[in-house]
Amino acid sequence: MKLFASRLIRKSTIAAGLIAGLTLSASASFAQSAPFAGFAGNWSGKGTVTLADGSKENIRCKASYRVDRADRALKQSLRCASDSYQFDLSSDVVSEGTRLTGNWSEASRNLFGSVHGRVSGGEIEVFVEAPGFAANLTARTRGNRQSVSITSKGEVRNVSITMARN
Repeated sequence: MKLFASRLIRKSTIAAGLIAGLTLSASASFAQSAPFAGFAGNWSGKGTVTLADGSKENIRCKASYRVDRADRALKQSLRCASDSYQFDLSSDVVSEGTRLTGNWSEASRNLFGSVHGRVSGGEIEVFVEAPGFAANLTARTRGNRQSVSITSKGEVRNVSITMARN
């Protein structure tokens, strides 16, 4: 009887492990198959920009994210302005799993370059570069809230923005 019970427990444990593994695999597969889930739509909010001279200014921002039907490509537009400063950032990126590549531009300074990084679980982390400019950008989306952080060694040292979906 003990041998039968032991085999039954072992088989139940193996079956439970397989079910849990398949469930986690399906969840991971869904997360990878929808890398931009939660980003689509229009957002607005405020934040601060820190310039190379150490001055800080409050900024108002609007963002728009357009995701293709397959959830593999994202077009982003981020416009921010203060009383004396503004930027107009656009990007066009595609994902291959969690890997992200594409192009970006900043209209008011006529900058454009490449983007590469990763996207996973409502978070985009990328490195953007152009001749004479490089920055790290992180966008985190949780429900209807989004935070965007940009750091660089150029004219703009740090941008920190908190937005809500409109």
